[in-house]
Amino acid sequence: QVQLVESGGGLVQPGGNLTLSCAVSRNIFSTYTMNWYRQTPGKQPEWVATVRRNGDTTFKDSVEGRFTISRDNAENTMYLYMKGLKSEDTGLYRCHAHGVFTTDQYWGQGTQVTVSS
Repeated sequence: QVQLVESGGGLVQPGGNLTLSCAVSRNIFSTYTMNWYRQTPGKQPEWVATVRRNGDTTFKDSVEGRFTISRDNAENTMYLYMKGLKSEDTGLYRCHAHGVFTTDQYWGQGTQVTVSS
């Protein structure tokens, strides 16, 4: 079993920056693809960004160039650095792990990001 715990959310003005963290209970980065999703009330989680076990990253078009995803293997932590935040970035940001060699999936509970003036 793997636990994912997000932190770093908050209220920020449009144009502001935030860094989210996802603390993982054990080192899984070599066998899991790590993702960030965001969710708004009544909707399914929306994919935002991915970092693969080889370090390759991909982003949703609307956040490309503004968001950066990274991980710290020594700290078992994944990050999402967000700059130039817009109101449409508002949501509950959730960390997700998907096994590369298994069908295992794990979700965190999320951290709320609200972009508003």
